[in-house]
Amino acid sequence: MKGQEWYQSDTVADTYEEKRFSGGGRLIDRREKQAVLDALGEIEGEDVLEIACGTGRFTVMLAERGADVAGIDISGAMLSIGRENARAAAVADHLEFTRGDAGRLPFPDDTFDAVFAVRFFHLADTPAAFLSEMARVARETVFFDTFNATSARSAYNWLLPMGSRLYSRADVDRLIDDAGLDLRSADHDFVVPYGIYRSLPGEVARPLRDADTAFVRTPIGRRLASVSYWTLDVP
Repeated sequence: MKGQEWYQSDTVADTYEEKRFSGGGRLIDRREKQAVLDALGEIEGEDVLEIACGTGRFTVMLAERGADVAGIDISGAMLSIGRENARAAAVADHLEFTRGDAGRLPFPDDTFDAVFAVRFFHLADTPAAFLSEMARVARETVFFDTFNATSARSAYNWLLPMGSRLYSRADVDRLIDDAGLDLRSADHDFVVPYGIYRSLPGEVARPLRDADTAFVRTPIGRRLASVSYWTLDVP
């Protein structure tokens, strides 16, 4: 995985949410959470696994909605904050955090109703292996997102500290086929790059987001979307 040492440092964990999900970044957080909820549907009483769960922003949200959630991440510092967040939300009894490798999940086959990963596949060195593991432990639903090769991100990707793996539609189709999964739905969003939203205060970012949302619904906008959300069925 790209940037493992950087990601696992205590300093990064301490500032992770503040840097990415304050100001205009809250709009990104809101959209990603809605994408997860749309993909997973009714989750009360369901067993759910999040890959690369970080500080638990999705795991806590799902536990608050009645799911029994497991989260796995390579960063002990991130998981410590996740446990604190779970206790603060009074859902620690419905959450289990594990430090481990997403390429070798420590769970038997068909353990979870749904398995998902957000902001993960752009850092994956072996995406096919990771998706295969997700499919192995899932009974019904697999969900993940990608950054797209046809987006503005391709123009500055080389400037980013870790870079990103950018995916074409053919790349994703191959991954899905190789994992033995069936595509249920695909959604595409954010023509405007994430970094611009994070650099703006909320009151400035909101009208930009409204315009971005309107444009991405057009045929040209969909082709230029920087993010795609993939919801898959386990046969």
